[in-house]
Amino acid sequence: MQVYKVYFKAIYKNMTQIAIYFIVFLVLVVVLANTYTSPTDTNYTETKVNIVFINYDKDSKIVEGLKNYLSQKANIVNIEDNTQKLQDALFFREVEYIVKVPDGFTKGLLNGGSIRLDKTSLPSSTSSVYMDSIINKYLNTVKMYDSNIGNLPEEELIRSINKDLDQKTDVKLNSYANEASESEKCSYYFNYLAYSMLSILILGICAVMIVFNNTDLKKRNLCSPIKLRTMYFQLILGNLSFAIITWFLLIIASFIMYGSYMFTAKGMLFLLNSLIFTIAALSIAYLTGNVVKSKKVMSAVANVVVLGTCFISGVFVPQALLGKTVITIASFTPNYWYVKSNNTIASMVNVNMENLTPVFINMLIMIGFALAVLAITLLVIKQKRVSDS
Repeated sequence: MQVYKVYFKAIYKNMTQIAIYFIVFLVLVVVLANTYTSPTDTNYTETKVNIVFINYDKDSKIVEGLKNYLSQKANIVNIEDNTQKLQDALFFREVEYIVKVPDGFTKGLLNGGSIRLDKTSLPSSTSSVYMDSIINKYLNTVKMYDSNIGNLPEEELIRSINKDLDQKTDVKLNSYANEASESEKCSYYFNYLAYSMLSILILGICAVMIVFNNTDLKKRNLCSPIKLRTMYFQLILGNLSFAIITWFLLIIASFIMYGSYMFTAKGMLFLLNSLIFTIAALSIAYLTGNVVKSKKVMSAVANVVVLGTCFISGVFVPQALLGKTVITIASFTPNYWYVKSNNTIASMVNVNMENLTPVFINMLIMIGFALAVLAITLLVIKQKRVSDS
């Protein structure tokens, strides 16, 4: 395994330049972890609205029952029936809803009359709709009892209504806020991983291929007892080993930062997606290594390829903020499909086949990129071999 050993000696000589990208990546993810703010919990909570209740239908137990029911759902503020004061209270948001019960309302309600409640509220406000629904719920219950059970005493009517309206159903809301926060942070982590992964592989493999593609060294290798097929096999094995080691080192921090989350289904999907991207990045690095001829050009090409593809594919700028033209161009790079998969994984609530299908399709596209670039690389190698002979 002489060639395999030489491969890693060449990597070791360029370790300083490669280590820079490890450090950049670690700084990025640590800063991200310290500056990320989790999304606020948007679960529903019942709030009490400030209302004014003015009653002119005296001695009505139904209206009194309505007032008691409203006091459980809202804060009743005592303001006299003065137009100026009521308008000021609405304007300064001291109250959001004013309801007046006219004289004879109960009699009209029970006899099918047309007497209505007089209400004033903030225009187009949710509190108005909320209070309307509460009042309608109470009055509809009154009418239902009156139409089905006639001549029922008001005390018994109010007792039955309160019993019905007191019925509650326990609702359990599952909050995914913490999981969503971890998923989003993890997606940023693995998105930035694309930058370091591609940079490290291009620099490392280019450095090795420049050495092995040196004309004098290549002629000496051809005279060596090692078969050409064996030599290429060891080079390929070296490339794969270097890529896997790089992937392993880059994901170690994720286990430290996110702990048990990385052992969940979504954490494993992030890891699988990054591993497949590593294969695609390896094919790009191998092609670049067979095209670049000097170390001076190597850094320039690495920066152009890596930064260019990362900026247009959503690694640094979210894909949602990129224009259609940029997205169309980015779709011809594996980075785009890698980031798209990360975003899809992060937004999943349930890990099922329906949600996983687009992720697996993106992974297959990345594998297709890897095979296509590898085919181009083999064509380039063959063309160079013919031109050198």
